[in-house]
Amino acid sequence: MRASSSQDSIKERTRHVLSEIFAGSSPDKVGVRLWDGTAWPEGRARAAMFSLKHSGALARMFLPGTEVGLAEAYLHGDFDIEGDMEAAFEIGDFLLPHLGNWKKKLKLAGLLVALPGERGRSIIRRAANQVLPQIRGKRHSPERDRRAVTFHYDVSNDFYRLWLDRRMVYSCAYFESPEDDLDWAQKRKLDYLCRKLRLRPGQRLLDVGCGWGALVIHAAKHFGVQAEGITLSEPQASWARARIAEEGLTDKATIQLRDYREISAHRSEIYDAIVSVGMAEHVGRERLPDYFRLVHRALKPDGVLLNQAIGESVVARPDNRNGSFIEQYVFPDGDVPPLPIMLGAAESSGFEIRDVENLREHYALTLHQWLARLEAHHAEALSFVDETTYRVWRLYLAGSRHGFRRGHIAVYQTLLAKLSPAGQTSQPLTRNDWYR
Repeated sequence: MRASSSQDSIKERTRHVLSEIFAGSSPDKVGVRLWDGTAWPEGRARAAMFSLKHSGALARMFLPGTEVGLAEAYLHGDFDIEGDMEAAFEIGDFLLPHLGNWKKKLKLAGLLVALPGERGRSIIRRAANQVLPQIRGKRHSPERDRRAVTFHYDVSNDFYRLWLDRRMVYSCAYFESPEDDLDWAQKRKLDYLCRKLRLRPGQRLLDVGCGWGALVIHAAKHFGVQAEGITLSEPQASWARARIAEEGLTDKATIQLRDYREISAHRSEIYDAIVSVGMAEHVGRERLPDYFRLVHRALKPDGVLLNQAIGESVVARPDNRNGSFIEQYVFPDGDVPPLPIMLGAAESSGFEIRDVENLREHYALTLHQWLARLEAHHAEALSFVDETTYRVWRLYLAGSRHGFRRGHIAVYQTLLAKLSPAGQTSQPLTRNDWYR
């Protein structure tokens, strides 16, 4: 009888804490399931459920009062998210700013510490367990950038293969309809990039940050160019070289392990066109002018650069690059500056801006399909990564999709031209050829 009474008391206190945490919100899409199976608030089923795995789960989740602390509680299995993972981020948008309010935080901390489970010191210590200290050295130095990039991309080719398309394209697809097949939408994106660059047979193309080589292969095979790709990831390079050999393109496509700072301006390395998709996020905003100058020097006069990069939008959430979940667990040293900073760096390096397109909705659709494919292959994924890594990626994909849908972040394709000595370009008057 006493044990039962004690459990009832713990559940009652937990419900009280939940009422405090969610005060002012309307949890229409998200509910909470306690460790004994009972639900809060009672009533109809919801799209997503926070499933608490033990009576101390709320303390693990909220006592640190940070995005990282909440994420780590999920990563370590103190709670799970059942159902629509993306719907849970609607509640996250409400929770995180409120937990930052010091008066409410102090009040809530007292309630959380009163719950069973680990006390504040050990919980806060666990929330400070960061991945980032493994990435040492001067920020955005070549060696540190190499470690940061390989941390993200060298997880496992087999793991990425489970949820990317068959070409292993790790950037947003290009959709005509939300119902489009991912493979088809990624092929359309590769075509779109090549058409924007207006590639012609015999031209030289450089792909900076080529990933698994999909664009290099596509451009060489379908547009007849001499395509070169560079990456810092050995697993990516090995995969891409094997694909090039399978396609019989070894005389038209090459992959090298190189840093973007190693792009040479020698006569033998002057390109008609350069493309960079999802690489500029690793450069750092303070180094963007250097990045664009290097690319500008490597282009022939009248050459073009197509730069695709994620950027904070005008409705971005407050800057937390130095303490976010993504910074510590997914993209160490990643930086997504607003579009004006990117464009200013390009112009200061001598480029003329010819076109800018925001593909934010396309990235949200891509991430939706990536997440669904990852969740569908949960059991198989555990053959290549552990459960914590799987949860990192599930959380990352769902959170990123939410960010694109809500306008916190966007993705911009920017076409930049290197003018001839006479200040001319060969760009046509219209964009009609892009949409044929």
